[in-house]
Amino acid sequence: MLDLNRLKALHAVSVYGSVGAAAEALLVTPSAISQQIAKLERETGSVLVERSGRGVRLTDAAGLLADHAQRILALVETAEADFEALRGTVVGKLTMAAFPTGARGILPGALSTLKERHPDLDLLVYEREPERQIREVSRGEIDLAVVQDWLNRPLALPDGLSRATLLDDVADVVVPIGHPLAGSGAVRIAELAGDDWISSSPGTVCHDFLTFLLRSAEREPHIVCMADEYPTQFAFVAGGHGCALIPRLGRGPLPPGVAVLEIEPPPTRQIYAIWRTDAARRPAIRAAVEALRHACAVGCRDHE
Repeated sequence: MLDLNRLKALHAVSVYGSVGAAAEALLVTPSAISQQIAKLERETGSVLVERSGRGVRLTDAAGLLADHAQRILALVETAEADFEALRGTVVGKLTMAAFPTGARGILPGALSTLKERHPDLDLLVYEREPERQIREVSRGEIDLAVVQDWLNRPLALPDGLSRATLLDDVADVVVPIGHPLAGSGAVRIAELAGDDWISSSPGTVCHDFLTFLLRSAEREPHIVCMADEYPTQFAFVAGGHGCALIPRLGRGPLPPGVAVLEIEPPPTRQIYAIWRTDAARRPAIRAAVEALRHACAVGCRDHE
């Protein structure tokens, strides 16, 4: 009889490419992974791992067993979800993640709702970038994630994941209080395209969208400051160093020295919850999505 935990260890090495990465994903030590695989080798009478430089290489036998392990683990997850659905109670461990502004603007309220309504639910939350979240949900490292989808970067989900729309999040332009358009209320992006800009780092979703938006106005963006944290961007704007495109979600109170301009038409990103389809019957997943939607609704009222 093959041990499930040992199969899980082998599958993790197959997915992540090394014993160390597998150990990090499963929250155990590398020696624990090595021990599990050594026991699995004795159980199967096969060599599963071979040394390759500083790392390891899975043998053909290991690859075959890892493929079976993937299907077995998926069946186990489905069985657990079906059993929880049969009981109809929101229990067990639930891991959630969100990108930084989602973590700040949505997760605190959602967690409060879940703790109040389902005190037996064991919650663990992370702050993650969207691309990493999708990988971790697909691999079963986290149960549910909050991700974003900008117009220029549609969210592509791999097979086996489901989604639910949570919120349409509008972005505004923040300008120094002395800017000539500071009292305008609403402007078109072309009116600001020639200004200096504060942006997040190249390669981030927000940086790419700002570049896309300004180029749509037929201007190459002139970026003078880069900072990934919105409070830092606000500080540069307040100092008179440029404009910034800031989504309303998780924006927080405005500091002195800045003014907010609405953009026409409003640049909008969609916020989704995603989870593994095999786990969709878990009452905990349904409860978490409901709590996230409630937190988004409360947040929208607060911004009105």
